[in-house]
Amino acid sequence: MCIVVTKSPPEIVRPSEPVTTAAANGKIIFSPLDRPLVILPVVVLQVFEHPIHEPVETIRWGLSRALVHYYPLAGRLAAGEGNEDVHIDCTGEGVTFVAASANCTIKQLMRDIDGGLPDPSTAVQRELIVDYPAYGFGRADSLIQMQVTTFTCGGFVVGVTWNHGAADGFGIAQFLQSIGELARGLPSPSVIPVRCDESIQAMPLSPSLVMAAKQFMYGVKPTKLALHSIIIPWRMINGIRGPSCTVFEAVAAALWRCRTRVVMSDPDAPTVLAITVNSRKYMGVKDGYYGNCATVQMAVARSGAVADGDMMEVVRTIRRAKEEIPERLKKGDVIGDLTKEQVAGYEGVLLVTCWRNIGFEAVDYGGGRTARVMTTYEQSLVRPMCVVCLPSEREEEEGARVLSSCVTAHHADAFLREIATL
Repeated sequence: MCIVVTKSPPEIVRPSEPVTTAAANGKIIFSPLDRPLVILPVVVLQVFEHPIHEPVETIRWGLSRALVHYYPLAGRLAAGEGNEDVHIDCTGEGVTFVAASANCTIKQLMRDIDGGLPDPSTAVQRELIVDYPAYGFGRADSLIQMQVTTFTCGGFVVGVTWNHGAADGFGIAQFLQSIGELARGLPSPSVIPVRCDESIQAMPLSPSLVMAAKQFMYGVKPTKLALHSIIIPWRMINGIRGPSCTVFEAVAAALWRCRTRVVMSDPDAPTVLAITVNSRKYMGVKDGYYGNCATVQMAVARSGAVADGDMMEVVRTIRRAKEEIPERLKKGDVIGDLTKEQVAGYEGVLLVTCWRNIGFEAVDYGGGRTARVMTTYEQSLVRPMCVVCLPSEREEEEGARVLSSCVTAHHADAFLREIATL
């Protein structure tokens, strides 16, 4: 069937009561970890199978109450003279909210999405989120854009697009958990939110390192990448995992191998796996901090070793990169060294970010926790990357879900064949 999503006009949801900001001059200064991400849109879609009473009104009400505690997210981007000193103005202007309905059940939606393999164009997913600027957030845009879509079975999907400079994945998951708690009638969030933390602001990062992080995020040459929804089966994951190998390490190693086999021809050329790592425990930030606290670690190896060598050695290469995090942070190094060719190139670098246990799966608006978490993104905005371990209630039956945008259409069939033979 043709799935039709009918949307109401966008509205603005503001904090439910006036807020007195604790921020100096009513503004939030971006930390060195925020600055490279201040225009980047990120999407999370949460699928809920069990009905709740009036989901649109319930979530809108919880959102309005949560913005009292997370008042910076109701603000807008601003800058000082000469477009310098980009920051959040705590204006309380609110966030964009859209109510929508679909002419199908949640199960029909999932069949449509999963049946779109090998290349779901994300047309359905894009209908479940508020339209956002494809090339990043501007100053007039709200930092959060939320859409609640109800389905004929009573289930619903919450689609959230946020400005990555305002919060990282753990932070926005914390925010959504707070919306759920307040929507369920709790008097206040169980976690007290913190947006400014001195340990982050005081990081010994030079302007050149911040620029290097921006070049890593945006410096890649425009390349049209194919989008694939992939499941890495448990039999493969369990075949790799040893006593100390995590699910993420096994999945990342498998993807790195499959892509390297397809896109690299010189076995002696270096290949890089860039891993985003939640670094809260290494930096000692306050509980409840929801700003950006992720660093990028580089696992580097010969392409021949990754493509055809011992898989456990590939896992050990990934683990060693993770073990270097504390020492790198002491030096103020939040991103590893790459050559100009690697930064801009297609073949040599794969970025992997993990959404396992990030917190999206724990959100409950009143009918139970999230049944499935999805995402989508503009391929033109990012380098070759994979979002791995997307939470799903069916994960135990199937394996680890991955949204992959790491190969061109030219390499897509070969990449999928490699995945299928794992």
